Amino acid sequence: GLFQRFAAMPDTIAVTAGQMGPIGGEWLRPADAPNDGRAILYFHGGGGIAGSPQSHRGLAGRLAAASGIGVFVPAYRLAPECWGPAAGRDGIDVYRALIAKGRDGAKVALAGDEIGGGLAFAVTLAIRNAGLEMPACVAALSPWADLSLSGLSILSNAAADRTLDWETLFLCARHVLRKSNPGDAYASPAYASFKDFPPVMVHAGAREILRDDASKLGDRAAEA
Repeated sequence: GLFQRFAAMPDTIAVTAGQMGPIGGEWLRPADAPNDGRAILYFHGGGGIAGSPQSHRGLAGRLAAASGIGVFVPAYRLAPECWGPAAGRDGIDVYRALIAKGRDGAKVALAGDEIGGGLAFAVTLAIRNAGLEMPACVAALSPWADLSLSGLSILSNAAADRTLDWETLFLCARHVLRKSNPGDAYASPAYASFKDFPPVMVHAGAREILRDDASKLGDRAAEA
């Protein structure tokens, strides 16, 4: 029911199944999308244990309509069946596949919401460290980017946030991390260096519990 809060997908968006390397997903394309190589690689939220391209059609479809370009939403692996770096590996595999198909990395934007927002930054980190062509930009909506749950807003905004709570995030983090370090930069890009990153944009509400995660990403960007 949580994902049904997204507005309905515009009827101007065409949905088609897609495959990028070993990872399946969905393309959401406006009818008048230009054939100029631009695309958005969008990582859905869901705490790393839920969500899918289908659950986020409303959000990703509205992003496609607003931007006027195609959006690919990968069905990355979820915990508890898969954990640790699995989702990030899927993300960079999708990016490599986009490049291998002749797409210019500088025309691809990475974006996501909640843990998908953190994943967009983690995949950008992996792209940089692998020496691949960097994407055009990276954007996050209410990102969960610190799986150590150290942000004060998780407690201070608990009464105001009707969507998430500490217990839910703790259980999700436990499944996603298993025994890995919550301070690892790929798990929690709030602890990464953004040196040589492309432009970044981060949105969060002042009264949500993930506000401080967004602020930390902003701090890393300012430091770089």
